[in-house]
Amino acid sequence: MESIVQPANESRVLIIYTGGTIGMLVGQQGYVPEPYFLTETLRSQTRFHDPLQDSLFSNAGSVQGFRDWSSGNGSGRSSPQPGAAGTPVSLHPTLLVRSSRPIGQPPSALSPGQQIPRNQPRCVQVADNVYEARLPSLVTPLSAVPGGTGSKSIRYAILEWNPLLDSSNMEIDDWIRIATEIELNYTFDAFVVLHGTDTMSYTSSALSFLLEDLGKTVILTGAQIPLSQLRNDAVDNLMGALTIAGHYIIPECCLYFNHTLYRGNRVSKLSSYDLSAFNSPNFPPLVNVGIDINVNWNDVIRQTSLRRFRAHKYMSPHVATLRLFPGITDATIKAFFMPPMRGVVLETFGAGNAPQRADMMKALKEACDRGMVVVAISQCAKGTVSDAYETGRTLLQAGVVPGCDMTPECALTKLSYLLSKTELSVKEVRDMMGIPLRGELTRAASSAVPSQPTLDNNLDSIQHVLSRFVRLSRPSSALPQITITPETVDSAAQDSAAPWTWTAAEAANTEAVLFPFLVHLAAAKDDIESLSFCLGPIAEGESAAVTSSSETPKFGNIAGGIVNCLDQGSGRSPLHVAALNGNSRSVNLLLRSGALVHLRDTLGHTALYYAARQGHEIVVDTLVQAGATLSNYDGGFADLAIKNAFRAQDTKSLCIWENCGMKIPNSRT
Repeated sequence: MESIVQPANESRVLIIYTGGTIGMLVGQQGYVPEPYFLTETLRSQTRFHDPLQDSLFSNAGSVQGFRDWSSGNGSGRSSPQPGAAGTPVSLHPTLLVRSSRPIGQPPSALSPGQQIPRNQPRCVQVADNVYEARLPSLVTPLSAVPGGTGSKSIRYAILEWNPLLDSSNMEIDDWIRIATEIELNYTFDAFVVLHGTDTMSYTSSALSFLLEDLGKTVILTGAQIPLSQLRNDAVDNLMGALTIAGHYIIPECCLYFNHTLYRGNRVSKLSSYDLSAFNSPNFPPLVNVGIDINVNWNDVIRQTSLRRFRAHKYMSPHVATLRLFPGITDATIKAFFMPPMRGVVLETFGAGNAPQRADMMKALKEACDRGMVVVAISQCAKGTVSDAYETGRTLLQAGVVPGCDMTPECALTKLSYLLSKTELSVKEVRDMMGIPLRGELTRAASSAVPSQPTLDNNLDSIQHVLSRFVRLSRPSSALPQITITPETVDSAAQDSAAPWTWTAAEAANTEAVLFPFLVHLAAAKDDIESLSFCLGPIAEGESAAVTSSSETPKFGNIAGGIVNCLDQGSGRSPLHVAALNGNSRSVNLLLRSGALVHLRDTLGHTALYYAARQGHEIVVDTLVQAGATLSNYDGGFADLAIKNAFRAQDTKSLCIWENCGMKIPNSRT
């Protein structure tokens, strides 16, 4: 097997296959998992694996390239036919994958008479609880998506658990294992987790909290009907999840099912037999997949803290869910609050109501006074808890914390996560249960009614934008005042033609066209005032995470917002531009406004690479602090730069590349 250098137009995705219906076969006792069946099945389908992309011919994916390859004029050597079965594993390019458990099947796991599979990887232990192996990779055909940066292929490897788990057997340790494997393989561009549907919403909720300061896409998916069946939903679910993961940076833990991408901590499984098994009743989908892929960028969370990604590796097991019912006794409640229990999610009636019996309220108050964290959510799938009724207010008076519109799965996993943080007091845990940490609940609606946009307001805004352009392009402080009026022809002609006036929407569209140019220019010149003007409220400290569909910031149609708008020619974001020019102030402001550190331009380079190549040490330090890493494509160019710096004895450059995570020769002086 051979490793390969990552091309600029290729994304790398790790599929963590935990088990579930998606990869099962029909056995004597129903559906059963079979090791390596999923990988070999995907390899045989050209939609999931195009052997023409495996360096078998030049100009892959084009008509001429295929004709050259099929006529034997492409690579100059014989190659397996597209989709051919029995291709030796040694011919498949590999990807280095790490795990907290041994990779592959140990001999002890084989049934009597069963031989070691021919595609068994060679696993090596490299540290305590860290194993690695080179797994054969698959690659999709080149494809383009709406809002993308051109055609791109997706190379992926499948890290298969042994044994494969039915999701009903998933436990806290398994959630932590998934989070750990994402952390160990964070050099991949994105992650897809294959999982059984029964407890998938619990896992997606738990991972949303365990994956702290996430900067890459993580998607859970599965199937109601396995891939082995002629009629199934596995193909669409896996292809949809893989496509979104490979083409977009949506830095959240998500769940994809039936052509819809949801926020992972907002979903519940509602049906055991519909192909549309999941729903997010209190929050709109992040992506709808039809003929087009429509991403609701307004609602996508963006990281605004300057912290590196890490996986939290502990959750408190001392939590439970108690569903109220008419006639529930205080003995039942007291049983739930016995040690070592530390937290309880209370599923209440309607908008947060509970029976008003004195014995029950006394039991709840005593538990809360002892330090128990009790969180109230609604038994209704849609809606939130409130204190609109007296029966709800008595719970709050007893010390119960309102859980807003969180799902039962989310409330339980969030409580488990917060209680595992030993540095948090009981009061802090209670306070944070009502605060959105990963967009898991809807903020209380503001009483202020936002003003409607008007034509005059938009024209005034455009005048400000154009004035900023003049300010950035001319050094003189005496700048002309630009004035725009909607009337560009004389009134007589206008009356005779009776044209439609310029609408507020048209003015807003003009503004949206100008802003991307302005934000790039401001980033290049390190003009903080103009950059803050472009970024608006986010630059002034407001959260970049939108948790209510009623909130509609400007430029929501731009992937990741205006802060991540791409130059049409180079594919560079404002962060690329600021890093290339060594503008540390702009880099800092952009990061705090939600700039994505893992974006790559059309050449395949990250902002960190450009900053390191230019020797901008302060910018490199800031980007690394925010979790930036060099992409696999950056690595080859960085190796060349390190060799040149080593020959020139440029210790400063060597230190910068070392800070980026590159290995430096030990003999440098």
